[in-house]
Amino acid sequence: MKRMINGHTIELKTGDITKERADAIVNTANGSLMGGGGVDGAIHRAAGEGLLEECKRVRTGELGGDQLETGEAVITNGYKLPASHVIHTVGPVWGGDEVEKERLLANCYRNSLSLASEKGMESICFPSISTGIYQFPVERAASIAIDTIMQFLDGYQSSTRVTMVLFSEKDYTVYAEALEWRV
Repeated sequence: MKRMINGHTIELKTGDITKERADAIVNTANGSLMGGGGVDGAIHRAAGEGLLEECKRVRTGELGGDQLETGEAVITNGYKLPASHVIHTVGPVWGGDEVEKERLLANCYRNSLSLASEKGMESICFPSISTGIYQFPVERAASIAIDTIMQFLDGYQSSTRVTMVLFSEKDYTVYAEALEWRV
């Protein structure tokens, strides 16, 4: 599914985000940036050792040895990936203060888009952040993702393509419904 909105393209597809050609793909990283399971592990494996080495430098330099905070984003090169760059963001773990978790999830999308914008990127691919092992309900996550992306693009001048690369047909259906309600 593809929608044009104010000169921007929002596309939904199922697939493997590590195979996407774009200026950037978004990694649902853990705070250490050292790789893990799910999308994070797949991106690290596909990108190769260079990504892990750069993540170590980002962590010790830009982050001062600390963890990347939930909702924040940093950028690295893409190495062996078809995407030029990887934007790493830490999604919230579902549970507890739901309003705060929703705010943090929106920040993941907003901060990733802002970083891509600062770098002059015209194409960015997102996974469904936090809906895997972090158990964020996919219906809520889809609404937050689509709303945040559309709000960001509404104020952005350059033509941009945002692609949601979804792991399953079930997730695709949920995101498609969220997008339909907003167009």
